[in-house]
Amino acid sequence: MRLLSHLLSRFVDKGQLTILTARGQRFVYGSGLDGPHVTVRFKDEKLERDMFFNPELVAAEAYMDGRLTFEDGAGVFDLLMLFSVNRKGLGSHPVQQALRKAWRSLKRFQQANPVAKAKENVSSHYDHPAAFYRLWLDETMAYSCAYFEQPDQPLVEAQKAKFRHVAAKLKIEPGMRVAEIGSGWGGLSIYLAKHCGAHVTAINVSPEQLAESRRLAKEAGVEHLIDFREVDYRKLDGQYDRLVSIGMMEHVGVTHFDEYFTAIRKLLKPGGFALVHAIGRMSPPGTTAPFIRKYIFPGGYVPALSEVFASTERTHLWVADMEVLRLHYYWTIHAWRMRFMERYDEVEAMMGARFARMWDFYLSAVELGFLHGSNMVFQLLLSERRDDVPVIRDYMVDAERALSARDRIPSLPAQEPQS
Repeated sequence: MRLLSHLLSRFVDKGQLTILTARGQRFVYGSGLDGPHVTVRFKDEKLERDMFFNPELVAAEAYMDGRLTFEDGAGVFDLLMLFSVNRKGLGSHPVQQALRKAWRSLKRFQQANPVAKAKENVSSHYDHPAAFYRLWLDETMAYSCAYFEQPDQPLVEAQKAKFRHVAAKLKIEPGMRVAEIGSGWGGLSIYLAKHCGAHVTAINVSPEQLAESRRLAKEAGVEHLIDFREVDYRKLDGQYDRLVSIGMMEHVGVTHFDEYFTAIRKLLKPGGFALVHAIGRMSPPGTTAPFIRKYIFPGGYVPALSEVFASTERTHLWVADMEVLRLHYYWTIHAWRMRFMERYDEVEAMMGARFARMWDFYLSAVELGFLHGSNMVFQLLLSERRDDVPVIRDYMVDAERALSARDRIPSLPAQEPQS
């Protein structure tokens, strides 16, 4: 425990961490003030050494494998909360600084997402059974940041509010041709077809999500208005009045940002514009955490705004509008985690104990990343010309109010796509 104790004694200040070792020893770290009290048990001696060199990844793997367990009613969220409130201490340790420097040197390699690799990376996360996601997502099946008009708004209403917010910004009119890059479970495409009368081309590289999206579109009665395609964004052709991309840019990889924005520019008709909604960081460029990179979103990266704007500059796009959603994803993921924990036994029965613990760690980590870390969500409106997007933002409020009233109408009559 000597090496690990050296790290933890410098790292843990707020709260208290108690470790019970495989040899029966007991070590206590922290002041016990202003943070949670967590007791963990190490099931083998090797864990003591491994944890010192890469605590973020090893703690996750040890929990997933049952080598690290909790005492006194604590859980992985409590441990990660302890890490979260002491995060500055961990980053200042010389070994951790060296580790982060090594990660940064490999950043471009880790985020390489050519077409074939991008499909493989996306499938590793999204091609779990739809029944698994239905256990803890709301009825819209939206798996991205909701838009909370009030912090205590029910999740399903916040996701519908997100759909309205996006549709209002895009100023979608009946008959418009809309492309959605990274269509998820199809919730937004279904909304744009049903409540805005749009003809949507929705692309995804996850067969599992596409199959469920088609089923949901048929259930909503708008399958004739939506063309779900299994295609990479770089392979989509045609031109569209509007383009929307929700939660997709995080999967592109920093070396492919220019390809992504160039594809958006190419797909827009003259006078058209696009909305990009993605997770970003308010801090300088960094790297993807090792657990997230290995187990959750391989090839994924949350960009700094400086990286985003550098790419829009290089690809000659106007950023006509930007909005930052700071706590909305914290509220979203907190709701997901609560729903997940309520159905934990069902998740374990469906997906296995190791997977259930992995997802528990994931949801806990990202929730705290939006509470104490540098993560947020941004929405950009992008166009080729400076006046393609209305120059006064009042139109968004007017359109959002109109959509709120229109949501009570079952559907709009289909119209021919605009030429």
